[in-house]
Amino acid sequence: MGYKVVVAGATGSVGREMLNILAEREFPVDEIVALASRRSLGTEVSFGDKTLKTEDLAAFDFTGWDIALFAIGSDATKEYAPKAAKAGCVVIDNSSLYRYDPDVPLIVPEVNADAITGYSKKNIIANPNCSTAQMVVALKPLHDRATIKRVVVSTYQSASGAGKDGMDELWDQTKAVYNPTSEVAPKTFQKQIAFNVIPQIGDFMDSGDTYEEWKMVAETKKIVDPAIKVTATCVRVPVFVGHSEAINIEFEEFLDEDEARDILREAPGIMVIDKREDGGYVTPIEAAGDFATFISRIRQDSTIENGLNLWCVSDNLRKGAALNAVQIAEVLGQRVLQKG
Repeated sequence: MGYKVVVAGATGSVGREMLNILAEREFPVDEIVALASRRSLGTEVSFGDKTLKTEDLAAFDFTGWDIALFAIGSDATKEYAPKAAKAGCVVIDNSSLYRYDPDVPLIVPEVNADAITGYSKKNIIANPNCSTAQMVVALKPLHDRATIKRVVVSTYQSASGAGKDGMDELWDQTKAVYNPTSEVAPKTFQKQIAFNVIPQIGDFMDSGDTYEEWKMVAETKKIVDPAIKVTATCVRVPVFVGHSEAINIEFEEFLDEDEARDILREAPGIMVIDKREDGGYVTPIEAAGDFATFISRIRQDSTIENGLNLWCVSDNLRKGAALNAVQIAEVLGQRVLQKG
């Protein structure tokens, strides 16, 4: 026996990817429904070899449904997630709304799957920020071995992190560069994204950090260990899909780069491709469409006593959003609901 599954926000980039991954991983589905806003009502989306027509989120009754994957943004989630949860449907939410709620577990299955038991307090589970998700997959096995004191991370985040509008803006501006009579003013991003990098993702806070940078700090502490110090600089780059991160890690104990490489090779969800030769590393183009978090450029940091540097790349629409949500559903099914 399988599950009755809801995908809310099914016409967006993440929602479509959720449907694809549910089918690819053969999640035990007895019945599935794709929900969207009224302006997208009736839009067709794919689920494996099936075509689904979207139904109205505002009118939907969640009673009798087991799991709802939400990819609808914080405002809509605030309205509809409590309704679904109250009806007995477990919500796995991709927005930032519940990530910092102490009564809602924030889950990356490779890192803190045991925390899923806390879902029963509100019947809601939070999916982390895309840039956090891939980073903590890399940090956790190293932390278990040598205890991380501090992380300094610089991100190189793709346009798809801002959704379809971000990807469209990158595409349109790129075309406009080659057409002297055409100009596409920034709308989704603060400045031109084509052939440029933008050191701002999210609004600025009083500290000078952006909200995206603050999220990486707060979420790493909640998912891995509150004692870890994290500082982040988040940058938008002209890449369609795939986030990259340059991560500097300071440990309590010495960890040799060769041992770190071996640990990461054995860790769940990670693929190590680390050759000290031209092209012996992974870039976002190679990570796009893949489930793994790729680690390259592992090396000692000689400027501190117990330091390592590494390069981390992942498909942000997958591990950073849709895949992680489906993995949470898999853990929920295996450990709690136990229907499939």
